[in-house]
This record gives sequence, C-alpha cells and structure tokens, in this order.
Amino acid sequence: MNFTRRDIGKLALASLPVANLLAKPNSKFGGVQIGINAPYSYQKMQANAEEVLDITTGLGISAVELRTQPVEASLGAPKVPGGSPRDLTKATPEQLVGLKVLNEWRVGLSMDKVKAIRKKYEDAGVLIQIVKVDAIHLMPPDVIDYFFTVVKTLGGKAMSTEIPLSKTKMLGEFAAKHKIMVGYHGHANMHDAEAFAMPDSWETAMSFSPYNGINLDIGHFIAGNNTSPIEFLKKHHKRVTHIHLKDRKMNNGPNAVWGEGETPIAEVLQLMKKEKYNFQATIEFEYKVPTGSTVLAEIGKCVEFCKKALA
Repeated sequence: MNFTRRDIGKLALASLPVANLLAKPNSKFGGVQIGINAPYSYQKMQANAEEVLDITTGLGISAVELRTQPVEASLGAPKVPGGSPRDLTKATPEQLVGLKVLNEWRVGLSMDKVKAIRKKYEDAGVLIQIVKVDAIHLMPPDVIDYFFTVVKTLGGKAMSTEIPLSKTKMLGEFAAKHKIMVGYHGHANMHDAEAFAMPDSWETAMSFSPYNGINLDIGHFIAGNNTSPIEFLKKHHKRVTHIHLKDRKMNNGPNAVWGEGETPIAEVLQLMKKEKYNFQATIEFEYKVPTGSTVLAEIGKCVEFCKKALA
C-alpha cells in the first residue's frame, strides 16, 4: 500500500504527541545522537524526501540515515520498470534500458537541487548524517562518483551500503578519493564469506582502506555471533560510522519488542554516552507491530527507550 502525504500526516497526528509536531525535534540524549533509518523504518510508507521529513520531525527525531530513493524521487528521477535490479545478470531488457536512462540523469544532475533538500532538513532541525546507497557495487564509475557527491552535498558524514566483502576494496578506493567513510552493514549470516556478520569481515574490509568502516547492527550481531557487541565496539569505535538499534535473540532468533530480546541496547547506549562516541545510534524498526498499535507509535516507544537509557 502506498501512502499519500495527506495519509502520512493523518497517521502522524493520530500516533504522536501533539508537542512533537509543534517544536523542532531533538533526539540527542546524554550526548548521544539517536537517528532513524528512513524511510525503511516506516515500512510500507513509500515516501519522497519531504514526506520522510514530515514523519521524522513528527517523531521528534533530529537525525537520519536517509536512503537515496526518496531523495531521487523528490528530484524527479526517471523510474526503472520493475525497480532497479540488484543483479544485473537477471535484469530484463526493459530494466537495463531504464537503468541507463536513470544513470544518465544522475550524472547530469545539478547538486544545487540536492543542496535544497539538505536545507529543508536542516531548517526543520534534522541532520542527514548518513546516506544509504543500495547496490552501489553494480554502478559504473561515474555513477559511483555521483553517489559520493550526493552524500557530501546532503551533509552526510558517511555512506552506508550492503555489498559483498570482495567489492569493498574497490569501493574503499572511491571513498578515499572523496574522503567519505563507508559503513558496511552487517547481518547474521555466518556461513557466507561475502557477508558481513563475523568481526573478521569488517576487519578485512578495513584493511583495504582507511575509509572503509563499520555500520554495526547490534541486533544482527548478537543473533549471529551469540555474544555482546560491546567488546567489538570498544575495539573498533574509531571506524564505526553508525550503529543500528534493534532487539533480537541469540541463535539467529527473531526480532523482538525492545527489552524482550537479548540485545544489550541500553548497555550499548550507555557505553556511547560514557565514552563520548560521536557516531549516530540509528533506530532500524523491524519487529512486528503489536495488535492495536501502529508503526509510528512503536517507533515513538523506541525513541523513549533510548531517552530513558541515556538519562
């Protein structure tokens, strides 16, 4: 189901405290910046950059890991039939033609238009600290350069992405060229040498480039490694671009309502506060919405969880 901007406004008003909708957001608690992966965390809400901003400010959240899809949607990007392919070998002829048109649009785009989106966010009190780019390893070099330029223009401290480990040497060279960190997102797949799950995966990527870093999902880490992520964070905190907050159980257990799983969310946040780590702690909302509640109401509870943990 797609939501219109009016629908999103109604949902926000129904789910959120009125005070959140009237003031500039502030989700920096105890010196720790809480953000959100958007619009991914909003689930079925297919939003452009302005709609993402409306939801985010309504939630009282003042920083985001913003995906490029809503940015490009706001800028009028050509659509690829069936969506951009994640595997070019399986793309249809129509998708390949559409992707060619989209990439030509990208490399010809004026960054003044991207600056205008950054200004809207900053004027509303929301920092775009991380920019998520999907399947960047499939892009030609000029489009990879485009995405790094977009990250920098939006004010991003880092790019985040999910790509095979073997492609991180290549991307690390682009990152060094643009002097922008890349945070590689981890999951719980302990059996794929190309996946980011075990500590060794990030350590290998970081050996390729000083601009290769860590987007540590602490829920996935505990589900796959069956141990707390705290020691890993202590060891590598200087290379962490941001962490994803979610609650999961060990032994590849499911996502859980925060506080009902085995992920030490509060302890990680308290570590960040104590050590003054300045990377974003990013809510990535994935657990099943309880009956009678809404996505936005549950995200609001996650924000409150962080606030209490950092009090």
